[in-house]
Amino acid sequence: HVHLVETGGGSVQAGGSLRVSCLVSELFGNRWCLGWFRQVPGKKREGVAAFDTWDDAYVTDALEDRFTISYDKSKNTLHLQMNNLKPEDTAVYFCAAKVDAVCGRMDFVIADRYHYWGQGTQVTVSP
Repeated sequence: HVHLVETGGGSVQAGGSLRVSCLVSELFGNRWCLGWFRQVPGKKREGVAAFDTWDDAYVTDALEDRFTISYDKSKNTLHLQMNNLKPEDTAVYFCAAKVDAVCGRMDFVIADRYHYWGQGTQVTVSP
């Protein structure tokens, strides 16, 4: 079983930056994918970014100029660096993992494909 623990959420003014992190307990198998999703009340969980076994990194088109995903293998920690934040970035940010699968350019945003989820961390951006 993979345990995921997010940290680093908080409040920031528009234009500011935050980095959220996800500590991953273990990753087994030859293929895996770690993703970031976000969700606001009343809306579906939205895929943000993903990183996989082959060091392929994906960020949704709408966010790629402001968000960067990375994975520190020495610390088993996934990061999401968010710059020039906007009020519409306000959400709970979730880390997710799928095993025995890579991310895929089209699939990384599909929440149902992920097997494990963290508890989420709140990011609030004020105007």
